[in-house]
Amino acid sequence: QVHLVESGGGLVQAGGSLRLSCAASGRTFSSYAMGWFRQGPGKEREFVAAITRSGGSTIYGESVKGRFTISRDNAKNTVYLQMNSLKPEDTAVYFCAADRNSYSSYLSRVVSGYAYWGQGTQVTVSS
Repeated sequence: QVHLVESGGGLVQAGGSLRLSCAASGRTFSSYAMGWFRQGPGKEREFVAAITRSGGSTIYGESVKGRFTISRDNAKNTVYLQMNSLKPEDTAVYFCAADRNSYSSYLSRVVSGYAYWGQGTQVTVSS
């Protein structure tokens, strides 16, 4: 079992920045690839970014590529999402998630690829 808690959400103006954090406890954090997803009002959960166990490889959704950066600190059992140049369409609840398979080298872009989820943190971008 992996327990995940997100933080760092809030209200920001368009063009601003936020950094989300996701603290993990339970099984060995460094054993899992990690991902960030988001869900806007009335929308399906959308892939944002994912990172391998070591942090050496990352992938991003097309809508955030070049603006968001995922990183992790295995010593602190934490994964981060740095969000720059925020737009109103980035408004959503942001969730972090741990891969379904420990020690996997594959980065998934789909919800079903992740077994453990945090409760989410709200990000609101005003125009």
